[in-house]
Amino acid sequence: MLTIQPVAAFTDNYIWLLHDPDSREAYVVDPGDAAPVEERLQELGLTLTGILITHHHFDHVGGLNALKQAHECTVYGPDNSAISGIDHIVRAGDSVTVLGREFDILEVPGHTLDHIAYFSASSSDSSVADHPLLFCGDTLFAGGCGRVFEGTFPMMLASLESLAQLPGNTEVYCAHEYTLANLAFAQAVEPDNEALATRVSDAKQTRQQNQPTVPSTIELEQATNPFLRARSEQLREALRRQGRLEQETAEGVFATVRGWKDNF
Repeated sequence: MLTIQPVAAFTDNYIWLLHDPDSREAYVVDPGDAAPVEERLQELGLTLTGILITHHHFDHVGGLNALKQAHECTVYGPDNSAISGIDHIVRAGDSVTVLGREFDILEVPGHTLDHIAYFSASSSDSSVADHPLLFCGDTLFAGGCGRVFEGTFPMMLASLESLAQLPGNTEVYCAHEYTLANLAFAQAVEPDNEALATRVSDAKQTRQQNQPTVPSTIELEQATNPFLRARSEQLREALRRQGRLEQETAEGVFATVRGWKDNF
């Protein structure tokens, strides 16, 4: 059974460390910095055998080559010549086996055009009770989503809605601890959302204890994340009351909310 741990990097990044206690092998997702990964590997006595990359931004790939050189591990990632060190380019429809668990590749452009995510429906070990897993980089955040740097708002909405179709109990492993700021914005958008108010209280307590608010779940995001609620009548009504609803379509609602967040 996979063990998943966050490795803190920079000011608010999470590099996800996956390891199998039986084999002592490990993978990491989006290693923006090699140093904290090396420290954790040494602390746990693990051997790095693989790296998963979601997109080309430096805070996700900055430690890739140093780790690959030190460990001769296999690197999987999107088709982008800006990323040096990828051994296997993966696209939608491909899958990667990570320490015995299969992950499907999902293409989720918007934040960047090359962005992919890794989704595992279940473990191959039927004796293990587990949840679906999603490593989504900067596409879907706890309570938010990434800025649209290279794609378009409709593209980003389509990517987010594809993730929203995953099972509700899917554990969502994003790459940043942005949750409190994201939820503050979400409450500005939907001040009467009771599920959101509960989530804000829980997240504040979690951070007061210096614990990560990630992973979240798809079900929780659907109930509280405004970027997954572009088709929600409750969210449209909240925008309407604030004089911000310019278009009734999901694409129009998403554009309004994303544009608001960019200047929040």
